[in-house]
Amino acid sequence: MRSVSRVGVAVTVTILMVLVAFPFVFKANWIVNIAVFTMMFAGLATAWNLLGGFAGYLSLGNAAFFGIGAYAIANWFPTSGGPPGYTPFLVLPLVGLGVAVLSLPIGWVAFRTRGPTFAIVTIAFLFVAQTLAFVLHSLTNGSQGKGIGVPMFPVATYERPFYLAMLAIFVLALFLCWYVRRAKLGLMLAAIRDDEDRARGVGVDTEAAKLVAFAISLGITAMIGGVWAYYMTYIYPQFAVDPLVTIGMVLMVYLGGRGTLWGPLLGALLLVPAQQLLAQNASTTRWYLILYSAVFLIAILLLPRGIIPSIRELVGRLTGGGGESPSPATSTGPVHPKAAT
Repeated sequence: MRSVSRVGVAVTVTILMVLVAFPFVFKANWIVNIAVFTMMFAGLATAWNLLGGFAGYLSLGNAAFFGIGAYAIANWFPTSGGPPGYTPFLVLPLVGLGVAVLSLPIGWVAFRTRGPTFAIVTIAFLFVAQTLAFVLHSLTNGSQGKGIGVPMFPVATYERPFYLAMLAIFVLALFLCWYVRRAKLGLMLAAIRDDEDRARGVGVDTEAAKLVAFAISLGITAMIGGVWAYYMTYIYPQFAVDPLVTIGMVLMVYLGGRGTLWGPLLGALLLVPAQQLLAQNASTTRWYLILYSAVFLIAILLLPRGIIPSIRELVGRLTGGGGESPSPATSTGPVHPKAAT
């Protein structure tokens, strides 16, 4: 593994301290509500980045597992069970582990394909999951929606526990990405992204590497779905398994920078508050879709590598240093897997 710089640690600690302090400094419910959804998408985007950014596999089915996590909590803590308090937060690791195991056979089938075909297979699974959410009435209550035990948190700070839960999962996702990027798995994923056939030819176990990244990514996604369901207290299939959730997380990764640690958070900070403010106004409630389209076009045309890699490149040119040396997850050249051993 590469050594950890003091500057990097200081920046990380500072950012995390600011995020932890936020709901205690800005206490207005509507502000913390926006922060809840911002941290939700920051976690989702960071989890997606583990496979989509590090390995280059464009997965468009993550919202299906977001919905699985949501319905897992809804069935675990039904409205008839009374106020569940903080207990749903404590069982989230079990939900994440269960969904990670469930994702393995699905990933094994999906990874029979690559490139655009893989994207089509994953989005097809997403629509299959959404259809099942409508027809499996015993688990989801269909289009009538399913309620969850309402948490009896104080009104003045109702959003705060959910924000902190989302933040904790985001930190977990961030730590896993940091660890993977510096471990042998990160080199394997980078080799897969650069040239999968060559990686397999030099001995990389591409199947295992992809499945591990896939399972970790979707386990985290399901945990976030569980927190979202508990926060909403009543969920419907069209929102629990929503293609726009996948589009949002993918767009935030592309905007901030694929394969970077802080790119997904930056993308969420730029997009989610604007989306939430537009959605709160009845006259502009669907304008966020136009915002997504405009940002996607700008990112593709002007910032194809994302904001953070573009800034690094610009700083490198201005200083004459050529920018930072790329990490295994963001390098553009072939990576030999034996370098990590």
